[in-house]
Amino acid sequence: MKKSIFTLAFILTLVVSGYSQDVISSSSGSTPSNGGFSNEIHVNFLTLIWFGSLEAGYERYLTDDSSIEFKAFINDRFGFNNEKNGKKYKTNSVQASMNFYFGDDGKGRFFLFPLAKLRFGDFEEPEGTGVKTTDMTAFILGAGAGYKWELSQNFAFGPFASIGRNFSDDVTDRFSGIEFNAGFNLGYRF
Repeated sequence: MKKSIFTLAFILTLVVSGYSQDVISSSSGSTPSNGGFSNEIHVNFLTLIWFGSLEAGYERYLTDDSSIEFKAFINDRFGFNNEKNGKKYKTNSVQASMNFYFGDDGKGRFFLFPLAKLRFGDFEEPEGTGVKTTDMTAFILGAGAGYKWELSQNFAFGPFASIGRNFSDDVTDRFSGIEFNAGFNLGYRF
């Protein structure tokens, strides 16, 4: 687990340092809708508080209306399942998405995104006198939507929700082929 956390932190550090240059916007000289910043780091504090699952992301604005986003999930859960009655998730995930922003009222914007996610790890639950293990390794494709408010020059927050289809027979046999995710991100732009 410690190796996974270190590896994900190292990868995010490389991504942030590699994309820290300014992006030249293709817009017609208007003030950028993202406050003029090219990068944003954020955390889904809803799942952090509710489940103890860390969902941290890095977003790179490509233009005023689009960005690419990378997320790491530590202690990832399938949907919103809990760990009661001896159940234990030993899973982590990485996700990439392309965000497309719409509208501009000066306070916030709606966005839509397709996503690709890779989850790896195991799920354990008691069965009789032993423990049943399910391999949670899965490739997931999906889409989502959200809204992002701009609190100040550097801070933004907002809700999002996504739905995805996993392509793992083991996961589908134990849970479902469809997975829902939602949360509330708090981000810092630089």
